[in-house]
Amino acid sequence: ASDSEEELAAFWAPIILAYLNEKNRPYSAQDVFCNLQKQHGLGKTAVVKAMELLAHEGKIKEKMYGKQKIYFADQSQFGDVNDADLKAMDKQISELSAEVQTLTQSCRQLDTELKELNSSLTTEEMMTEIQELNAECSGYRERLEKIKSATNHVSPEEKEKVCKERDVYVKEWKKRKRLASDMMNSILEGYPKSKKEFLEEVGVETDEDCKVALPTT
Repeated sequence: ASDSEEELAAFWAPIILAYLNEKNRPYSAQDVFCNLQKQHGLGKTAVVKAMELLAHEGKIKEKMYGKQKIYFADQSQFGDVNDADLKAMDKQISELSAEVQTLTQSCRQLDTELKELNSSLTTEEMMTEIQELNAECSGYRERLEKIKSATNHVSPEEKEKVCKERDVYVKEWKKRKRLASDMMNSILEGYPKSKKEFLEEVGVETDEDCKVALPTT
């Protein structure tokens, strides 16, 4: 190996040693590279050399599994743990897991409340909207007062005249509609095509085409 590779291995060795001691589980050189590369930007060759150096110095342990080397922390540095300690740690893990679940649920509820608050109007926006609505209401009140105080209301006689004229026009509308319908029905008795095709051919637009309907009253 070149001097630069040895220097890089020596440089990264303490970081890798601290990582293996912290995690205290077996890793391959590829695992360590993938886990630390993003954070520290170290290269694959440097990782391999550093782990081989640590194993050679006895700071970590090395074992072969098939064709792959596995590295793990030296267990002699950790004190012995009895059954009581293991049970206590299991209990602590269970309690912490329950706490994490509770906190996670609380975070979800708070996220929901935050989204609702963010989608709501702020106090300043509400005050502005209230002012705008009050101004709009004032405008409607003024308009209503003008209508109430106006002297040019429609008289009962004028209203009756308009209603009578409307009745005449509606009656005539019904009459002409009936006549047109009767004529078309007579033609359609000997017409080889459908009513729709007949209307399109002669260019007749019905009330339905124009989206209008005879008044019911």
